[in-house]
Amino acid sequence: MSTKDSSKRALVILTSHGVKGETGEPTGFYWEELATPYWALRDAGYAVDIASVKGGNPPADPGSAAEEGRPAAVQRFLDDAAAMAALEHSHAVADVDPTAYGAVFLPGGHGVMWDTGQSPAVGTAVARAYENGAVVGAVCHGPAGLVGATLSDGTPLVSGKRVNSFTDAEEEAVGLTDVVPYLLETELRALGARFEGNPENFQSYAVRDGRLITGQNPRSSERVAALLIEALADTASEKHDKSGDKSAA
Repeated sequence: MSTKDSSKRALVILTSHGVKGETGEPTGFYWEELATPYWALRDAGYAVDIASVKGGNPPADPGSAAEEGRPAAVQRFLDDAAAMAALEHSHAVADVDPTAYGAVFLPGGHGVMWDTGQSPAVGTAVARAYENGAVVGAVCHGPAGLVGATLSDGTPLVSGKRVNSFTDAEEEAVGLTDVVPYLLETELRALGARFEGNPENFQSYAVRDGRLITGQNPRSSERVAALLIEALADTASEKHDKSGDKSAA
């Protein structure tokens, strides 16, 4: 276990990839999937650090910042100078100590499909944080960051766990089945995950399996954030109870 106090620190990991395959179309992280959990964590008293695969200023999906219908959490982030500075100067994942955090969160956006799941640094960070007792959350394509997360016994982190993500049906609906390098739902199932989701495309769905929280699409961001905070509270309570047991021994 880490000797550092991770109890009120969280890490967000973003993609550094900005193009959809060979299409030339811009992509990146999805704003709502970053901002909604970010403020849920901040408002719950967590210090939040932002990292990305390569570090620096990660690309955002331009469509996710549209002014019309922009979620309040996104506007709040755009208006917050400190949050924007942290985003624009994100840490490289390889330079971050994952055991220093009580939570790790992976927003989606199609960019993750080309780098997050294939990044050894991301896989290692997620697995080390989880084995150190952290809560791990991801939404939409964000669970791509779970694909390379292997526990110390060689088991995929998602194996045997209830998991959710952007579904294969939703990928087909947006016309990107033949563009993305792999289908996320299919990949998670292949790793032994107990995949479940909303059969109705683009509707909210989120699932919690202990300290692992995953959501299906942007509309799931609020529910994922709520489950993330719930899991953190439960984890803190469990640690307190164990501490109390040791004191009484």
